[in-house]
Amino acid sequence: MALLGLKTTSYAPSCEIPEELARPSRHACVRLGSQFSSQRVLLNKNLCLRRRECTALQVRASASVVPAAVDTPASNNVAHKPRRIALFVEPSPFAYISGYKNRFQNFIKYLKEMGDEVIVVTTHVGAPEHYHGAKVVPSWSFPCPWYKVVPLSLALSPRIIMEVAKFKPDIIHASSPGVMVLGALIIAKLLQVPLVLSYHTHVPSYIPKYTFSWLVKPMWLIIKMLHRAADLTLVTSSVVGKELQAAGASAAYKIRLWRKGVDSESFNPRYKSATMRSRLSNGEIDKPLIVHVGRLGAEKNLDFFKQLMERMPDVRLAFVGDGPYRQELKNMLEGMPVVFTGMLQGEELSQAYASGDVFVTPSESETLGLVVLEAMASGVPIVAARAGGIPDIIPANQEGETGFLYTPGDVEDCVSKLHALFSSEEFRERIGAAGRLEVEKHDWRAATRHVRNEEYNAAILFWRRRRRQLGRWLTYLCRWFPMGRPEPAA
Repeated sequence: MALLGLKTTSYAPSCEIPEELARPSRHACVRLGSQFSSQRVLLNKNLCLRRRECTALQVRASASVVPAAVDTPASNNVAHKPRRIALFVEPSPFAYISGYKNRFQNFIKYLKEMGDEVIVVTTHVGAPEHYHGAKVVPSWSFPCPWYKVVPLSLALSPRIIMEVAKFKPDIIHASSPGVMVLGALIIAKLLQVPLVLSYHTHVPSYIPKYTFSWLVKPMWLIIKMLHRAADLTLVTSSVVGKELQAAGASAAYKIRLWRKGVDSESFNPRYKSATMRSRLSNGEIDKPLIVHVGRLGAEKNLDFFKQLMERMPDVRLAFVGDGPYRQELKNMLEGMPVVFTGMLQGEELSQAYASGDVFVTPSESETLGLVVLEAMASGVPIVAARAGGIPDIIPANQEGETGFLYTPGDVEDCVSKLHALFSSEEFRERIGAAGRLEVEKHDWRAATRHVRNEEYNAAILFWRRRRRQLGRWLTYLCRWFPMGRPEPAA
């Protein structure tokens, strides 16, 4: 620079440089290099941690975390572009009577109303060709080995894969757990589309009732494998969501609440009927009447009614529904004033709900308890076990106002609440009216809109993020392990 006549500026420090740094040895260079390298690694780790924290904060801010079963901002009402949605539902919501039958039927109905194209893959028994304009694809099914009335299907035949591929879905939504959910997972990966799983039946709590208790752990492993592979998990109650999170089935921000809903027109106090009450009470219409609606299965803790009836001999009990435990329950309650109506549907079912004095359910394994919502909509006071998803319907701050919960297995606690209700008709009517007022806030159209506009959007976002992360990993692997062939020697 001096030779060119240009002015130079010295950036050397004014202090003396130690000789070992001014002329570093080979070993000193190595030491310095290792120090800089370790500092760089530490800095990269800190940056990664900060990025993860920021991402987690952004996700938490945008996510409707399970315990928060409250309304999100008005984006819920924004009109979204119509989508093509493939539903995999096992067993069939058109033939098999279960808690999620009304949920999926209303979900399909309102998705179509909102302009979406829907295809439904389900078990073949009783499957219609179309439902509210949605095409139904039946899949050959077989009975569950431990619960013969439940049909199962893998839904992975070439015919079904071609049907779904031809439909070109934007998202696949499958009910879980089951067998069909595995087929839905494989098809989602083959077609490279987001996968949403909705958790409806808490199978680990059913296993000890029907088969070997040691199968509970393998079942949890299957549930975790399926839900970790999904882009989003929907649960019907915050209690079940927390249990899935604690088990490691999915990250907290990927577990969302599928809001409750009820048809408050079909289930209404106006259906109260003296004729139906006479049928349910075996003609003793002046006696206090307890109604229980639901599937009669061993997992529902129906043995509890025997202890209840022994302590309340003046009460009449009616079971509305059917199931594999019916005959055993009949034998257990023989000689007691109990009526079994079998399956009721339509207006008869509405009348059965509305014609009782109190609705009682001792089940401790409900993921939500839609029958409780339907009874509340019918204006009938509730007495239920404080377990499963039912506390989401009657939270602690509403106990004694919209319904009653008792300590699971505590007969005396249940009896005391029933005595309070049977002792005053005015009190029963007040609790029943408050319960109906509460459930009128929840309707299926709003619940469907929230899943469609909020949760499906989140699933697509998480799916895209996962694909980007996978792409980065593949890029790194390609850099470390070049796939190109070496050039031939000259």
